[in-house]
Amino acid sequence: MLYPLTFHPIFKERIWGGRELEKLYGKKLPAGKVIGESWEISDRPGDESIVANGPLAGKNLRWLMENHARELLGDAKPASGNCFPLLIKILDAREKLSLQVHPPASKAVELKGEPKTEMWFIADAAPGAELFVGLKRGVTRAEFEKKISDGSVADCFHRVPVRAGDTMFLPSGRVHAIGDGLVIFEIQQNSDTTYRVFDWNRVGLDGKPRELHIAQSLASIDFKDFEPELVSEKLSGDEKIKSRSLVHDKLFNVENLEIKTGAVAKLKDRKLQIVAAVSGQIEIKNNSETVNLSAGQFCLVPAILERTELFAKSDASLLRVEAN
Repeated sequence: MLYPLTFHPIFKERIWGGRELEKLYGKKLPAGKVIGESWEISDRPGDESIVANGPLAGKNLRWLMENHARELLGDAKPASGNCFPLLIKILDAREKLSLQVHPPASKAVELKGEPKTEMWFIADAAPGAELFVGLKRGVTRAEFEKKISDGSVADCFHRVPVRAGDTMFLPSGRVHAIGDGLVIFEIQQNSDTTYRVFDWNRVGLDGKPRELHIAQSLASIDFKDFEPELVSEKLSGDEKIKSRSLVHDKLFNVENLEIKTGAVAKLKDRKLQIVAAVSGQIEIKNNSETVNLSAGQFCLVPAILERTELFAKSDASLLRVEAN
């Protein structure tokens, strides 16, 4: 019954967002709004992705998890509440995001939040774009707290210049922020808990300062996490298909594929996978359904499927995500 599934994106207005997802990927954004996030595959309460293709069009991901979890997940572990394990987004940051942290698993229950490990793949970057990730070497908790008080805590953050194709892994507990001028594919645990440390003294969409979570942030931050680096793996393979591993974690694995026009790549059998088109056009073929993806589109391949292939209709760059 299951087949490669596509979903309608869920757009989120954000004070730091823009309209780049329309320009880069042709997404039909709501008029007059600054859109910071496109939730491409989501099983969050009130934000359940709706199937866009095939016989199950109109059903949502929550329904799939309630009725077909085993076929969908295979050996991947669901999130709490029998929810889909991952949340997949595209982010458009025209301004800097807040300096923030997500609680590690060891602290999340105590703080009444959810742990959130994630990765960022830089899909588009303005000249001079950067990430704020981890602490500058030698920064202490006492110094960090003092600089929160005087409004200069951004000085404690390690800054990383980035360009398209770069990747940063962010385990729970790593302080971070996305700089301005970036479009990012975000792969993360199914969680929406964020603790803000500093928000650049700006106001939210309602005209009021956004809430900060200083106590929760200080309880969550890994104060030994100094100056993390971008993923350094290089592409390898033949003339038609090259690949590199971006993340290998207990929660999810991510690899980047570069495929030349006309090449065919096989997906793993009986493994929950998500294919994201970063650039170019591809066709995902299975006995029961053919799905066409262009840049900025995603497809969920249920674990029950076998002999699923990717066909490159043009030179294409892809992310292949496995849930563990």
